[in-house]
Parts: sequence; C-alpha cells; structure tokens
Amino acid sequence: MKKNITVLGVGAMGCRVATRLLEAGYSVSIYNRSRNRASALINAGATYCETPIQAVARADIVISMLTDDLAARAVWLDKKTGAMQGMKPGAIAIESSTLSIECITELSVLFAQQGISFLDAPVVGSRPQAESGALIFLVGGSQATLAGVESFLSFLSSAVYYMGESGAGAIMKLAVNAFFGIQVAAFGEVTGWLKKSGMDQQQSIELFNKLPVMSPALQGISKLLASENHQPFFPVDLVEKDFAYMLKQAAQIKAQTPCVGATHKSYQQAIEKGYGGDNISGVVRLWGED
Repeated sequence: MKKNITVLGVGAMGCRVATRLLEAGYSVSIYNRSRNRASALINAGATYCETPIQAVARADIVISMLTDDLAARAVWLDKKTGAMQGMKPGAIAIESSTLSIECITELSVLFAQQGISFLDAPVVGSRPQAESGALIFLVGGSQATLAGVESFLSFLSSAVYYMGESGAGAIMKLAVNAFFGIQVAAFGEVTGWLKKSGMDQQQSIELFNKLPVMSPALQGISKLLASENHQPFFPVDLVEKDFAYMLKQAAQIKAQTPCVGATHKSYQQAIEKGYGGDNISGVVRLWGED
C-alpha cells in the first residue's frame, strides 16, 4: 500500500514532484500559499488544503519545496496553521527547499523537541529533472530516518546521497549552487570580453564546448546563451539568495570566500538591472551589453 504524501509548496519544483507522485498512484495532499497555482494538481486528483496543518494530518511523509527561510518558517512553524504541530506520530518531514544553515538548524531542533523525524534533503536539478524523476537528493539527518524514506526519494531521483548529520545536506547544497553560480558568472565575463575584443561570440562558445575546461553544467548554460534563452529554470533572484545564505554562514565560521563574495555582487547587479526573473544565465547579460 502506497504511503500518504503531502507536498508543501507547489511552485515550479513542488508541482512537478506532486504530479509525478499522482501519476504513480500516491495519495497526495498539497498546500500552497496561492491556491490558483494548485488548480492543475487539484484536477489531477490532489487534495488541496487551506492550511499546512490540515495538509499534513494524514501524511506519512511530508516534503517541502519552498522559496526561502521566510516561507519555510511560516509553513512549518506558524502557531495556528504550521505543519509541524499537525503531523501524526511516525510521520517523517523532509525539507527539500534551499534554506540557510541557520533555518535548517532551527527546524531540526524544533522537530526533535516534538519527537518528529526530520531530514534536510535539498535537491540538485531543476524543472526537467523534477518531471522525469532525475533529481539528486543531498541528505542530512539520521541514517535510520533516511532508510525509512529512501525508496520514496529514489522514485523522485537518480541518486540519493547521505551527507551526514542534520544540516549537512543544506551545507552541501549551498556549496553546489555557489560553485555553479561562479562558473556561470565567470563564463559570462570571459565571453563578454571576447565579444568586445572582436571575437565571434558563437564561434568562441562552440570552441569552449570542445575543450576540457567546460563542465557539463556549463555546457548546458552555453547552449542557452547561444539561443539567448533565459527561461527561468533557476532564476537569478534565487541564485542571489543562496549566495547570501552561504556568505552569512561563512562569516559566522570565519571561512574565507572571496570568489563567492565577488560573484554575489554580480548577481545583485543583475537583479538591479532587472534580470532577477531570468534564468541563472541572465547574469551573463551584464557583460554582453555595449
């Protein structure tokens, strides 16, 4: 018998995860702050609930895919409607949003105080991977808790990596996003310089893709740049948010992150220019302008 699942947050990622679960025959309850974004899922058989606490009442597994710390705290911790206080005994909470280490630590402590099993399990991947079940989960928390949901996570993913105790998944996710963001910004600077130096930009990008300096992720970005496609799979404003989360924690532990800091400023500039809703590739527009 399939477990009852609740998905908190059915935006770009959550709606695709919920759709995949519905298609596989899971009983799925959903909550989203904007009901109109849940219409397609309701038509597909999901049960929409007006509050998080109602949404989790029957759930064996609750997975959250929210925008930021503010949304996560509101959905989990609100004194009247928060999901945490509505979970049944034995249910497992999975936080798959990209949040700050501070927020994940807070959630972990509060869930433990309530006797609720909790995993931080942010994902690597975007909308296409969510649709096809090819996400990658980076998991922090109890290995015993992970064992209880590993088959569920595997259905949604191509890989599940256990990173360590609570918070380890969140730490690794911020590192992954920062590393990706640095690559994209650096590529934008270099190709912008090549263009202004009189080089053919398309030819330059094609050459880069033949060289070992290009990561697979950057090759994907280069294809988007070649067609000037900035459809927001991973929007600039969320990239900037993740850089800010990493830098805040880096300052607290006195870690030196000069490249992260410099690149963060580029994403802030991109938002100021009006590119916040663009895909991460939109940052490249900073250096392509005349």
